Amino acid sequence: MARTATGSSTTGSTTGDTTTHSTTTAGATNPPSAAGCCGGLSDKALTTTQAETLAHAFAALSDPIRLRLLSLIATSAAGEVCACDVVDPLGKSQPTVSHHLKVLREAGLVTADKRGIWMWYRAVPERIAEVRAALA
Repeated sequence: MARTATGSSTTGSTTGDTTTHSTTTAGATNPPSAAGCCGGLSDKALTTTQAETLAHAFAALSDPIRLRLLSLIATSAAGEVCACDVVDPLGKSQPTVSHHLKVLREAGLVTADKRGIWMWYRAVPERIAEVRAALA
């Protein structure tokens, strides 16, 4: 705590990358201003809902197998792939590949369509664009 010339005291605390200050004069505490001491926050920051949705997508993409799966699907010349076609390139068993495809589907990164006994997968361009925009 530091004393100022007017007899009031100031305190500061640091958490992460931010420092907050409050001033106490004769027992009263003044919180930091809403604008912050170093300029305002961007109005382009993610909302809580956007952050949760993106976190789900990033969690799905945090596994190298799923990242590779999405790449195989998104770059397919036909725009879609059969689950049977991605087993060999990944070198994983069909149940393992199916599990990873399910995670991508639940994250909204791919859609699936059952044709006979096989599932066909397509990338969701809008969702991929959202993830890409969050990184920009």
